[in-house]
Amino acid sequence: MLVMLVLLATAGAVVAYGDPERIAHASETVSGMLRKHTTQSPRAVQVSRGQGGEFALQAKINGVNAPMVIDTGATSVVLTYETAKAAGLPLELLEYDVDVETAGGRTKAARLTLDRLAVGKLVERSVPALVVPHGQMKTNLLGMSFLDRLESWEVRPDRLMLRGYP
Repeated sequence: MLVMLVLLATAGAVVAYGDPERIAHASETVSGMLRKHTTQSPRAVQVSRGQGGEFALQAKINGVNAPMVIDTGATSVVLTYETAKAAGLPLELLEYDVDVETAGGRTKAARLTLDRLAVGKLVERSVPALVVPHGQMKTNLLGMSFLDRLESWEVRPDRLMLRGYP
């Protein structure tokens, strides 16, 4: 909507003034507004790279704090049993019937859907996830079932930028 409004304003300036200097100034103003709008997205999170090379962050699952590591190789968000329990997920109803490969080897996981998963200002609802049995993993993984919902994510040498849709 903002882009359309800016384009209309620029076109109006061209028609109304016809003066090349004024048109150039209007174009610079519009470009500046667009840069400001795109670089200051209210739905963006920056994550610094840890000493071990990982991108770790603090998420909230159904309002409960959960440390997570971003894992683009994980098809899904994967939670430890302990985190799932702390988040009040219905562990007694889960069926561990999904084969998964973890850093510690193969195990079974259970499918579930997270009502709400928040990373800073990025909030997604009804996020598919897996839970592994007690003691099978040490870290929660923020996988592609969350990352695919974002407008974009970008890895730089020392940081990761997550951008949600406006």
